[in-house]
Amino acid sequence: MELIDNHMCFACGRKNPIGLRLGFAPDGEEYTSELEVKENHQGWAGIIHGGILATALDEVMARLLADKGYHAITVQLEVRFIHPVKVGEKIRLRGRILEDRKRLIRTEAQAFLADGTLAATGKAASLRV
Repeated sequence: MELIDNHMCFACGRKNPIGLRLGFAPDGEEYTSELEVKENHQGWAGIIHGGILATALDEVMARLLADKGYHAITVQLEVRFIHPVKVGEKIRLRGRILEDRKRLIRTEAQAFLADGTLAATGKAASLRV
């Protein structure tokens, strides 16, 4: 399977007019990103939709792998929501590789509020394609 970036990814695509448009930066062995929660990202009034937060966590892990040269797709994602994220808040995302096996790579990510409060964690298993 060939993985092609047409810049329309909902999470990071620069051509996607309704996407999150996440940008990424390496930070040692980790990968980072930021997301400012907007009104159109909410589920319950004033609070980010869990699916949006899960997408952001998945994307920081997936982009870490892609930028390190892995051709892999997420096959399992586990998210734990710890603290609500309100509309208008900016969250910092961090992802890192936990384990690199022959076909399977395990990663983890965290989302932090501006004051350092842990808002959510994610773990993923990605399969080389």
